[in-house]
Amino acid sequence: MVVSETADRSKPALALSGGGFRATLYHVGALRRLNELGYLAQFERISSVSGGSIASGMLAAAWPRLTLAEGRFSNLDIEVFEPLRAFCRRDIDIKAAGWGAILPGKSIGDILADFYDDLFSGARVENLPDKPQFVFNATNLQTGRLVRIQKVRLSDYTIGEVPNPKLKVATAVAASSAFPPVLSPVTIGFAPSDWKDLPGTTHFGDPQFTKELHLTDGGAYDNLGLQTIENFATIVVSDAGAPFSVAEEASSLWSKQTMRALDIATDQSRGLRKRLLHVECEAQGRKYAYAGIDSDPRDYTAPRVLETNPALAGALSRMRTRLNPFSDEEQGRLINWGWYMMDLAMRSFVKSGEPAPETWPVPEWPL
Repeated sequence: MVVSETADRSKPALALSGGGFRATLYHVGALRRLNELGYLAQFERISSVSGGSIASGMLAAAWPRLTLAEGRFSNLDIEVFEPLRAFCRRDIDIKAAGWGAILPGKSIGDILADFYDDLFSGARVENLPDKPQFVFNATNLQTGRLVRIQKVRLSDYTIGEVPNPKLKVATAVAASSAFPPVLSPVTIGFAPSDWKDLPGTTHFGDPQFTKELHLTDGGAYDNLGLQTIENFATIVVSDAGAPFSVAEEASSLWSKQTMRALDIATDQSRGLRKRLLHVECEAQGRKYAYAGIDSDPRDYTAPRVLETNPALAGALSRMRTRLNPFSDEEQGRLINWGWYMMDLAMRSFVKSGEPAPETWPVPEWPL
């Protein structure tokens, strides 16, 4: 059996990284600049993880209502950005953990999905647009493999695929953003007949793996969301993941050592994926634009009119990745930074003829 190809890989694709509400807001800025450049409507596939999936889920749910004029969406603020900003003022993670612990018949993952369903107004994966393809990435706690959830399929290539899955966008986003151990797992049930075999599967037909999927944050496997877009002709990455920090002292507490080891492994994984992206695109003559929250504007070749304060910008990359309320200042600065870095990345590597912008999208919180 051959996996059917559903995307035109000669077109551009976008990856939105994880990083809680910090990532969601950073991506709001990145999406805004991509739209201003007339590029958002061109993506063939939008792949997302964790906090990136919150932004992508809102974009996907609103897509049928968006108005396209001369290559740009005129109502993104109303349909996508304002609802996301309002959502990022809410206390989600503590409430999900609290209510999930006490409500009968409801898990933490169920409560998390309910919060998202309020944001997405009941949108369903099977009703998403055919193009762009929205892919929400989660991690299977049993197989340790990526689970990709999209309109055409839900798949774990050690188990098989569920063609045209029937589930809410909120469930897909909850699975993608179920940060362990507090917010995970998100459990999705299936009938045996839902699954189709794929080449190389090892668990197809095994009810221990097919009856229920126990999913956690997609960042555990790929915090950049790159795997599902790695062979597209043009790749654009908005990365709000946590930069690695050097510790002057090593803790003797087992819990802190465990988290430190996880941070080291995650940092190495992110670094390897970024290097592989660079090497492969350079070798194959493909374009890519990387806009990282901890990137230095001076590393980009595009001319700048707006200048930034390194101390203010650097603090944003160290901001918390919780799903708890972000103030107007925190939101404004994160949106401005995501917009600014995406502008530099796109004008340096993809749309070099564009003029440098002269005003901030959230002018009351310049950088």
